[in-house]
Amino acid sequence: MSRIHVRPFPVLFAAFVIIPIIEIYLLIQVGSLIGALPTIGLVVLTAVLGVALLRAQGLQTYLRFQRSLSEGRYPATEILEGVALLLGGALLLTPGFFTDFVGFVCLVPLTRRALISWSMVRYVRIYPNTLHGGPGSIYEGETTHRDD
Repeated sequence: MSRIHVRPFPVLFAAFVIIPIIEIYLLIQVGSLIGALPTIGLVVLTAVLGVALLRAQGLQTYLRFQRSLSEGRYPATEILEGVALLLGGALLLTPGFFTDFVGFVCLVPLTRRALISWSMVRYVRIYPNTLHGGPGSIYEGETTHRDD
């Protein structure tokens, strides 16, 4: 049994405060270097490239998912890759260079698999040979129900 425990406040704080500040800073810096219209064009180009990459990678992941099921294996890796692809696609459609970078990390197979491996080591605890889901002692006992 595995458990994932993520504290919601730091994640939400990063998503709604820190990341937009980084995006605004990067857009201003790139805009001052190459101009406003080329910056907008670059943001649109990364979104278009991301959608194309997402379609190709998504299809490959789906085919591997189907193959795993037909072979009678649980497609855990394919499910995690599908989640990473979904996240990457959403990030690439979000305007900005930082989210585009993270989105491309989620879409490129080599970096996506490294990200999944890191996440599994960091966030998932697996307790083998236990049915109750964690370490500790099991105390057997009986209960009786009394009608008082």
